Amino acid sequence: MTEKQQLLDSRYMRMARIWAENSYCERRKVGALLVKNQMIISDGYNGTPSGFENNCEDENNVSKPYVLHAEANAITKIARSHNSSDNATLYVTASPCIECAKLIIQSGIKRVVFGEQYRIMDGVELLQRAKIEIVYLEKEDE
Repeated sequence: MTEKQQLLDSRYMRMARIWAENSYCERRKVGALLVKNQMIISDGYNGTPSGFENNCEDENNVSKPYVLHAEANAITKIARSHNSSDNATLYVTASPCIECAKLIIQSGIKRVVFGEQYRIMDGVELLQRAKIEIVYLEKEDE
């Protein structure tokens, strides 16, 4: 990876971390940016679907089952636009889960940069199996 690409990765990841601040979720705030040809083509953060209340957790502080992950929000947002995510890079502040990994594969994203390893890494393993480039960018590397 070139020095310029490393610099861009760090900058986009910092932007994804800032975007995560938009989340109303209390337990974990996650942000995502979709970048293609050095342009941000979509963004997302974890939260409830449009039109729903902005509370992500129930009274027991458990995430509601219909909360959307940041990656899913960014991918569905691009799907509603006239842009394409083919060959794009996804920057996400936490490693993708298995469900988001399936969406990433199907949407043509070719590279995923993530900044925090979740306790379950099956999504990353699926992405690797699909030959999608994976970059783990620790916060210190930013």
